[in-house]
Amino acid sequence: MLTERISPRFVDLDSWSTADMTAAMYEGQLLACAAVKPALPFINAAVDDAAAALKRGGRLVYVGAGTSGRIAVQDGAELRPTYDWPAERLVFVMAGGMQAVVTSVEGAEDDDDKGAQVIAEAEVSQNDVVIAVAASGTTPFTIGALRCAGERGAVCIAVANNRGAPLFALARHKILIETGTEVLAGSTRMQAGTAQKIVLNLFSTAVMVKLGRVYRGLMVSMRATNAKLLRRAQIIVSQIVGCDENAAAQFVQRADGDVKIAVLLALGWEQNDAVEALLRHEGSLRGVIDELAREK
Repeated sequence: MLTERISPRFVDLDSWSTADMTAAMYEGQLLACAAVKPALPFINAAVDDAAAALKRGGRLVYVGAGTSGRIAVQDGAELRPTYDWPAERLVFVMAGGMQAVVTSVEGAEDDDDKGAQVIAEAEVSQNDVVIAVAASGTTPFTIGALRCAGERGAVCIAVANNRGAPLFALARHKILIETGTEVLAGSTRMQAGTAQKIVLNLFSTAVMVKLGRVYRGLMVSMRATNAKLLRRAQIIVSQIVGCDENAAAQFVQRADGDVKIAVLLALGWEQNDAVEALLRHEGSLRGVIDELAREK
């Protein structure tokens, strides 16, 4: 596996100057970014398949171990505050349990039966989207989890950094990001981890856009649950509707912090009508506004 090999270029890394060392690491990060581009068609296919399943009420299930698992958990954890993605539609399958996010649980990644067990206990089904991430693509826990998810009919997506990874044999969507040898042999928190984070950023953001949780580049599905988000909600409503921020604040308050409802209230809708319209358009604010424009 390339991610485990020693690169001849970096065998004397520990004797380099700080400037040379960080420059080499920086170049590795740029290479990680470039490695994502060939995977874009495969990411696109996974996004479309995942969005269709999630529209049927499915859940997002993130699977991983070690560094890859932590990166996967981070991506999923950010969906609720950014897009108001429901907590009950988010599942984390982490080798060693969620404590392994902050504390290494040695040996947990070697248990393929445990990976399958966690998937079965989560009652993963055909409408769920399972994203399994492993730099090597050989992690037993992750393989066991994805195998079980596939047997249960889920949309299975594999993200790995080594060509021919066994994990790919179990996935409907295979996302290969060939980041090559690492600056530190085997330290996949470097290039491999960076590329994984980019792939997950692209995937989850595109899925949320497809699900109508973004309008005109704005996070219209976020909930104003603290002072910072309340301020952001007011700005979003003001930008979309063209009203001043004081008026936007009143609409946000009337909508109990729901940005989409606040926008429609500002456009003259009654609250019940706004709720019904959004339900009719599967939560898409663009769909509702386009319908309004056609009726004028």
